Amino acid sequence: MNEISPVSELVLDLLKKRGVIEQADINAFLAPDYAVHTHAPELFHDMDVAVARLFSAIEHNERIAVYADFDCDGIPGAAVLSDFFAKIEYENVEVYLPHRDREGYGFHTAAIAQLAARDVKLIITVDVGTAAIEAVKFAKGMGVDVIVTDHHEILDVLPDAVAVLNPKIAPYPFPHLCGAAVAFKLVQAVLRAGKEQGIERFMSVSDGWEKWLLDLVAIATVADMVELTGENRALVHWGLTVLRKSPRAGINALCAALRLRRENLTEDDIGFSIAPRVNAASRMGEPALALRLLTTRDRAEAEDLAKQLEKLNASRKGVVAGIVREARKRVSERYRDDQKVVVLGDPDWKPALLGLAANSIMNERGGMVCLWGRDANGVIKGSCRSDGDISVVALFEAATEAFIEYGGHSASGGFSVSPENIHTLPEVLEAAAVTLEKKGGKADVVHDAHLTLRELSWTLYKDVSRLAPFGMGNPKPVFRILGAQVQGIKRFGKEKNHVEVALVSLDSGSNARAFDFFRSPEDFTHVPVAGESAAIIATIERDTFRGGLALRIIDVLPT
Repeated sequence: MNEISPVSELVLDLLKKRGVIEQADINAFLAPDYAVHTHAPELFHDMDVAVARLFSAIEHNERIAVYADFDCDGIPGAAVLSDFFAKIEYENVEVYLPHRDREGYGFHTAAIAQLAARDVKLIITVDVGTAAIEAVKFAKGMGVDVIVTDHHEILDVLPDAVAVLNPKIAPYPFPHLCGAAVAFKLVQAVLRAGKEQGIERFMSVSDGWEKWLLDLVAIATVADMVELTGENRALVHWGLTVLRKSPRAGINALCAALRLRRENLTEDDIGFSIAPRVNAASRMGEPALALRLLTTRDRAEAEDLAKQLEKLNASRKGVVAGIVREARKRVSERYRDDQKVVVLGDPDWKPALLGLAANSIMNERGGMVCLWGRDANGVIKGSCRSDGDISVVALFEAATEAFIEYGGHSASGGFSVSPENIHTLPEVLEAAAVTLEKKGGKADVVHDAHLTLRELSWTLYKDVSRLAPFGMGNPKPVFRILGAQVQGIKRFGKEKNHVEVALVSLDSGSNARAFDFFRSPEDFTHVPVAGESAAIIATIERDTFRGGLALRIIDVLPT
């Protein structure tokens, strides 16, 4: 077990609020041990079959295709397998990333046919395939075997694949792995079995080499917003350690381009800087650029790819900003503030970008926002975002006749709709929203501890950071700031759509900058007023804008 330094009362209290009380659990939480707190890949259902089939393919020099989803889970997962095949010097392999706009999410028969025509005999999926009953059947009919590595929900029937590796299938003990982590588990099992069997190409791989792939697993785990508890916590903890000293040319080039200090990378840097660039590649129709960035060993190529991704991300931001401006204008013209659901669309809007735009509008007005556009095949597709008062998937289910297909969860979802039904969709969804029982408004924000501005320090920040990495299942600690007076309020950003509140302590004179993105003073429960005291509910952040520390506002309450 790893040694841990003495734990402060604050950290112990924060751990207790997370249900971490016993000393062994505290040790595991604060100092995850890779060997102890990750599970053996052999525990996966079908892992032995998957390993045997992969060995057979390698032995007979069969062409293998890695078929990965186009997001920042599938692409890092594809890079995991690409690095593995390169390491064992197996070259008869290719990666297939479906086009987000032309093909969309899923395991597609047209792509399988293309791969079969290139003499592919084995397809390994990443982050897709659990529900692909017909596609796997089609592949089998084409003489192509499929190993599914995925983490999505299990339906009533599994596809008739050679193997289905999914942590949600017993007996694997931790069901919350992301897709790239499942691909990593396959690599672990293959390397271990290859060494045990004395297969020559595996014997030259140094023991533990696969841990260098954990940077990719960490990126995917954070980006896919799976629970950062249990095994995921250990994978991200050690993945960040690898990421901070990664020899990957692409990671180094991206950090340089974004002015990120590689040695200090955190889960926030993944979520707000690295993952958006990877996702921008597929959103703008170039997913292969992100894969090349993660796998290239050439420094010059990496620098060029980082520049291309930054241009794509800037272009993506520009297109999204244009959609948001137009949508905002239409909302003001067509919708009252009390209407629960906004539905807007334009055939020229790119469906891959509409989730981002819908989220911006939702943050501004609350409720639910659904935006639609037309993809490259002429299909009308849309994305919805909700503030939590209404579940997106519940709304879809209450208006199922309106859609060709839909999916999602409480906060977000996507749909496709016929040209006939798109014209009546606003009325249909508004009516469905009225019929749903409202949850009674948003729950009050619960804070973890009280804090004065005088206590805000690097020592406190480092203490709280012992609970990192933060994410789903392990949110950042929330503090209620006591004894603070508002000195001033201002908007910042190119569109002045972010808010900053200057605070000063009534007792000590200590001051702090508090801020939040895509919020206005009127969005908080209590509108902050200069010269008046206010209770700030916030997390502690490293202030990358001005240096030092800052408070990220969750809400402002009256004192």
